Amino acid sequence: MKLGIRILNGESGTFKAVCPALPGCVSRGLTREEAADKLDEAIRGYLAAVGNFVPEHVTHEVVEV
Repeated sequence: MKLGIRILNGESGTFKAVCPALPGCVSRGLTREEAADKLDEAIRGYLAAVGNFVPEHVTHEVVEV
């Protein structure tokens, strides 16, 4: 299964990683890699808890602002 993630600059020089398709699935790390690794673990736990169910109604677009 492939899921999109976003890694954002967080507070105090940290990074925040989110998986928009899985509400509430978020992690933080001191580096982009650490945030992504922790998010991978969070995604696996999320999917195990919900029986690999991913909401289908979630859509995302990239827009210029």
